[in-house]
Amino acid sequence: MAETVHSPIVTYASMLSLLAFCPPFVILLWYTMVHQDGSVTQTFGFFWENGVQGLINIWPRPTLIAWKIIFCYGAFEAALQLLLPGKRVEGPISPAGNRPVYKANGLAAYFVTLATYLGLWWFGIFNPAIVYDHLGEIFSALIFGSFIFCVLLYIKGHVAPSSNDSGSCGNLIIDFYWGMELYPRIGKSFDIKVFTNCRFGMMSWAVLAVTYCIKQYEINGKVSDSMLVNTILMLVYVTKFFWWEAGYWNTMDIAHDRAGFYICWGCLVWVPSVYTSPGMYLVNHPVELGTQLAIYILVAGILCIYINYDCDRQRQEFRRTNGKCLVWGRAPSKIVASYTTTSGETKTSLLLTSGWWGLARHFHYVPEILSAFFWTVPALFDNFLAYFYVIFLTILLFDRAKRDDDRCRSKYGKYWKLYCEKVKYRIIPGIY
Repeated sequence: MAETVHSPIVTYASMLSLLAFCPPFVILLWYTMVHQDGSVTQTFGFFWENGVQGLINIWPRPTLIAWKIIFCYGAFEAALQLLLPGKRVEGPISPAGNRPVYKANGLAAYFVTLATYLGLWWFGIFNPAIVYDHLGEIFSALIFGSFIFCVLLYIKGHVAPSSNDSGSCGNLIIDFYWGMELYPRIGKSFDIKVFTNCRFGMMSWAVLAVTYCIKQYEINGKVSDSMLVNTILMLVYVTKFFWWEAGYWNTMDIAHDRAGFYICWGCLVWVPSVYTSPGMYLVNHPVELGTQLAIYILVAGILCIYINYDCDRQRQEFRRTNGKCLVWGRAPSKIVASYTTTSGETKTSLLLTSGWWGLARHFHYVPEILSAFFWTVPALFDNFLAYFYVIFLTILLFDRAKRDDDRCRSKYGKYWKLYCEKVKYRIIPGIY
């Protein structure tokens, strides 16, 4: 049964709005960045004159080369997910009492992917600039292809669910948007959400960051220091993600959000188009920051990424050792919370109330938002559209913090109330 934390009207309005407006927004973002000099006013002027027909005219038609690029990339990542060796990792116990098992080979897949991509470019086999040149067609193909993929996931959830962590809430729109299955798989070993979220979505972030850097070099014969800072920080962040990938499998995206339009279409389309957009903007808008400012931004960004990583590492180590570890040199403060699964079993969880997790219940979102700001700020402030991802991420994480709090309040009851009394702030210590 899907749970919603907003009122029914807000829930339906937000779902229908995202289903209707996210696909054209991806095209509008690409078109404005690439063809309208990043200017929202120029794009607005174009549509003022041309109306809806203008959107139809600028919408790139998926081409054979776009489908080939997507297929080769997707097949390569799927093969790496299946074939590369990796440590066996168990995920958290699901609401139905299941414990999913994964193969942790994401970091190896990440390095193989980047080495292969750069190798193809270095040896003249494939020019990554081609990806940029066909970016609109690729995004268009992803929009339609991923929608069909989500329809197939919906059908699979009805006719062949992979586990009892599945089911319908009785509403087609909610089932399609939020998903039918928590852990859909093909066979026993190919986890669909690991593929969509990690191996396709997050991997595409790194691949496109490199692509934009190479394209700027092709255009100008050099790479600006602003592009270098942007690319390095994005790659450090994605490297951190794959280093910590097994920890990601314990987060809301994997352990609580089902595989539907929200997660899967988002990772297949929204991540490669929106998350990479600061780099997309910089391709045609190189900024020379100067060595000193570039180093300041780079160091600040890396520090935020490290704090974000250390927050996750601290909680992961706390869970791994069942609370028998040191947090900032001391024994951790914790709450032992019991809860009941959907099958009626009583289980316990430990809630960490010290270290980073004593500052706020979702403090790790603060360095994540700041990281995004620091890899965007090399574009400076001539155009606010470059900051769309930062704004979107802030809204997303604040909403996610609310959803997570509401879910935990329902799950843990009085223990969550006690936890909130000990850790008073939701995200920003002393403020919110």
